[in-house]
Amino acid sequence: MPSALHRNRWIVITLAFGLVLGSSPAFAKTPKPTLAQIAAAKKAEDDKRAAASAAAAKLAAANQTLRTLTSQADHARALYRQAQKELVIAIGISNTATLHAQMTAADVGAAHRTIGKLAANAYIMGGGLTDIEPLLSASGPQELADRLSTLSTLGSKNSTALDRYRAAEAIALVAKNQADAAKVAAQKASDKVAAAKKVADSAQSAQQAEVNKLQAVQDQLMKELASAKKIRTTLEQQRQLALLEEAQANRAAQTPGQKKIWPDLGFKGRSTIRTTVAQRVNAVAFARKQVLAGKPYVWGASGPNSFDCSGLVYAAFKSVGLVWPNWDRLNAALYSTYTHHVSLSELQPGDLLFYSYNGTIANIHHITIYAGDGMMWEARSTKSGLRYSNMYSVNGLMPFGGRV
Repeated sequence: MPSALHRNRWIVITLAFGLVLGSSPAFAKTPKPTLAQIAAAKKAEDDKRAAASAAAAKLAAANQTLRTLTSQADHARALYRQAQKELVIAIGISNTATLHAQMTAADVGAAHRTIGKLAANAYIMGGGLTDIEPLLSASGPQELADRLSTLSTLGSKNSTALDRYRAAEAIALVAKNQADAAKVAAQKASDKVAAAKKVADSAQSAQQAEVNKLQAVQDQLMKELASAKKIRTTLEQQRQLALLEEAQANRAAQTPGQKKIWPDLGFKGRSTIRTTVAQRVNAVAFARKQVLAGKPYVWGASGPNSFDCSGLVYAAFKSVGLVWPNWDRLNAALYSTYTHHVSLSELQPGDLLFYSYNGTIANIHHITIYAGDGMMWEARSTKSGLRYSNMYSVNGLMPFGGRV
């Protein structure tokens, strides 16, 4: 009972489909864009190209500025590192001079003690303090240094002590002054180049942000340009395809003895079907891929780089698992006897369509793969190549399709 219901349902669907498509099938044709539409698309593409070129020029200028600023920043960083090294050296010299000054201060103290002893000895021996009084009354090291000549009368030992004091104090003072001056100069240089480094780094960072922004704009414009180009190309291809279909249909209509669709003379094909719906759908997908790849028509070829009409059919179904001996490379006429015949109202994607000069199988000269909605994938000719076209764009259509 369920199987009878199933059969009845398919009968109803088939009858309804036949009523809809029987006498005058409403198949879609390739749209034919107008020249004005193509011109508008070309203008949009040109506008995008001009905008992309202008953005590219801005980006190139910004990148050049970035390279200059990067070079300046690198130079500022190098100066900063050098100034830091010089500051470290200057601090080391200053520290050494300070230590030296501390050592000479000890010598000064020793000199003071020597002078004290001299004064005491002079007093004990009955002498006077007249000779060393100027030293004892000195208010500091500098004044003491100014009066040291007084000690020249105090003996060679005392003169040696005073000479040591005098030399140490002079060397320490010069070293300390030089070190302090170097330290101050190095610190100023470090501060100056640090400020320059900060400015250079900031300018480089800001310019990098500008370059990134311009790069994003450029990338977006290039995407929009590619999209506009694709739209324009698609419109041009659609128009060429539609014009080609019209020309083919007109040429076929003017060929003596041909008709749009030949009458059904009752030709029979195979009684069985060897493929599943999925296999036929995949065969259509294979044919579509070859057409969209723009592969050429070459008589006798069956892929992978070129095809003729029956070669495309053979390769499509071979790609879905049909192999010899159940599937072989035949010509268009033999494929019509090698497939199960279905009416044009029962066509499904993956069925084969045949075209004859006089309505007989012997004169079938062309074969295509039905794509659905009245369209087909085919390898038409050396001039036209592989294409997607209306099933009625070639005259002489046989009144049946072939289901593999």
